[in-house]
Amino acid sequence: MNKFLKSKKRSSMLPRRLFIAGLFLSLLLLQACSNTGGESSDAQPGAQTSAAKAGTAEAKGNVKPVLNFGFIGTNDLNLPGGPEGWGLHKGIIQEELKKHGITEVKWTGFPNGPDLTESLISGRLDIGSMGDTPSIIAYSSGAKIRLITQGSTNSIGYLIGKKDGPKTLSELKGKTIAIQKGSFMHRYVVGLLKDAGITDYKLVHMLIPDAKAALARGDVDAMTNNTTQGALEQIEAGFIHLDDATKHPHLRGSGTTVAADEYLASFPDFQKVWNDAREKALADLKQHEEEYYEFIAQLQGQSVEIVKQTNPISAIKEEPFTEEGLKLLEGTKDFLVEEKLAKRNFEINDWVLK
Repeated sequence: MNKFLKSKKRSSMLPRRLFIAGLFLSLLLLQACSNTGGESSDAQPGAQTSAAKAGTAEAKGNVKPVLNFGFIGTNDLNLPGGPEGWGLHKGIIQEELKKHGITEVKWTGFPNGPDLTESLISGRLDIGSMGDTPSIIAYSSGAKIRLITQGSTNSIGYLIGKKDGPKTLSELKGKTIAIQKGSFMHRYVVGLLKDAGITDYKLVHMLIPDAKAALARGDVDAMTNNTTQGALEQIEAGFIHLDDATKHPHLRGSGTTVAADEYLASFPDFQKVWNDAREKALADLKQHEEEYYEFIAQLQGQSVEIVKQTNPISAIKEEPFTEEGLKLLEGTKDFLVEEKLAKRNFEINDWVLK
């Protein structure tokens, strides 16, 4: 009887044991599933695992929420021209950058390139747009910056003489010329006078507003200027148009946008993100040409008619880099090195980020 009871007791416990064993096995399987896609050597190449998703989120999390952008120019709207200015003005660039973790763009206008590059070097800026000369000079001096786009290749420098002053380049011998040191206009006038065989002259550094006042007073004999700052208005007002870079294609300037190495290290895809946003802004302004020209006219304080001549949309480059543009950069760099305005020589391709 006791044997029967013991046997019956064991048989009644069997389902319970099986249930416990099954529950334990289910827990083991659940734990194994939760580990799938972790840092396991068994993950298949190309599979979108949890680790890959986590890595993407972490990379996006490393992006600073605020982008500090500098440009050349001071105006009432505090905006640059071109696709960058239009994109910021219309919110196109901000909208695109938000998709990648940048929730705010702070932009600052600078009177010249050296001031802008100093802010880049000190870490106050993440990226900056300026003429090619100051960016080349900065890089040759050791600034840790990379060229991420060359937005234009048609920056024209003008040489303007005082009223009743020199009428030809040869008459500048022994004269004083106001230049904005480190700008593409600086490079233009030095190259111009070298090509003309003129060596006896004096250059003094002045920002364009100060140079205009000095020229009007007769304190300097000539100055460099560009269409953005009203060179054509000076000519219309009776100042002497001595020369401009339209006659010397190799002395034209180009627009460059550079980014700090430290920022690019934290956001490796930034170049593509920025250029894609710029491309969208360019496509939009082409759909609103008249509104864009009115925007530029307001920035520069000029008429729409003049802006259409001096800042044609057709001059804006769609691609980040072109063969023509890189060739112009090479020529500018070689000139600056030869004139000892750039501290060292370097390969343009080592500077360009592609």
